[in-house]
Amino acid sequence: MENLSNVLELEPVESHLHPEGSFDLADHAVPTGLEEIWRFTPLKRLRDVHGEAPLDAGHLSAQVTGPDAVTVELVPAAESARGASGYVPTDRVSARAWAAASQVREVTVPADTIVDEPVTIALTGQGVDAAGAGHLLVRAGRFSKAVVVVTYEGSATWTENIEVVLEDGADLTFVTIQDWADDAVHVATQHARVGRDAHLKHVAVSLGGDVVRASTSADYLGTGGSVDLLGIYFADAGQHIEHRLFADHTAPKTRSNVEYKGALQGDGAHTVWIGNVLIRKVAEGIDTFEQNDNLVLTDGAKADSVPNLEIETGDIAGAGHASTTGRFDDQHLFYLMSRGIPEDDARRLVVHGFFNDVIRRIGVPDLEQRLVAAVERELAAYVGGVA
Repeated sequence: MENLSNVLELEPVESHLHPEGSFDLADHAVPTGLEEIWRFTPLKRLRDVHGEAPLDAGHLSAQVTGPDAVTVELVPAAESARGASGYVPTDRVSARAWAAASQVREVTVPADTIVDEPVTIALTGQGVDAAGAGHLLVRAGRFSKAVVVVTYEGSATWTENIEVVLEDGADLTFVTIQDWADDAVHVATQHARVGRDAHLKHVAVSLGGDVVRASTSADYLGTGGSVDLLGIYFADAGQHIEHRLFADHTAPKTRSNVEYKGALQGDGAHTVWIGNVLIRKVAEGIDTFEQNDNLVLTDGAKADSVPNLEIETGDIAGAGHASTTGRFDDQHLFYLMSRGIPEDDARRLVVHGFFNDVIRRIGVPDLEQRLVAAVERELAAYVGGVA
């Protein structure tokens, strides 16, 4: 498989939104919560994975299914192709996970290979007392087409880095579903590198866990690259779910679209969405838009939503962002109830409709049905109206 790890020759950008990366842990101070990239995260609930807690004891059991044409194997870190995405850790947890991961799970879709059956990696936590670190590398060869799904369940204290590499003309749908037990802590960093005329559909679903923080970034190696970053999340009482997105337009005539939707219910439910798009000087003729919508179902829940747009060239096709946070729409509820639909059913219909715009764009029918059922389970805990 062709190596796309060549370094992008780009001028440095002075911004607190995307600090300079380093593999040296000494370059990443223990965060205090005053840093811009950590100010929303409840550090005291991370079980010190951002500090000095050992990351070599916890592990996840794995079950892998998928077509024979796609290879999935565990490779010793020293012998792996990790780093193929060009990613360099930009925070302390990512740098610690990189150093601690002894193996890399490599998923390889050969060039000119088109597979209809998804590759599924089901990961299950074995407990929260011991923290662990993992590394996943997904590579899609030239003009290949595939779907890769990673699911997380059980209890764990888990850190990881995920790299996704698309060679020229590749078409990859990459999905993560975090359906952890209520006590799980998960801090993940994902980076995608997209080749010329390649298309990545990246879907993040966050439902379970005590604290989940996912940082996802993408850059481009050639013109015509396209990225869709889609996500849904549902936070219950006491949960903290945080998504941080960064689309780095490093090539001309590239495209990015970011759309995340979240719902919150219960006292202390907290979601954070940080969106950032950087349009570099070389990225002429690009098109980008990012949007985050939050539906607050009860009192005591809080949603933070911060879209950012940094533009270094005026020669672009389009750029914009939007963010909304609102309570349950009583007018929608009244409309449905006036047509004989019971109140609880009406509330479920409104919430399902809210998420459906994103779910229907995944393009994998079995997965879409699974997510609809997952939203229904979350709604089962939602009884009564908005306080």
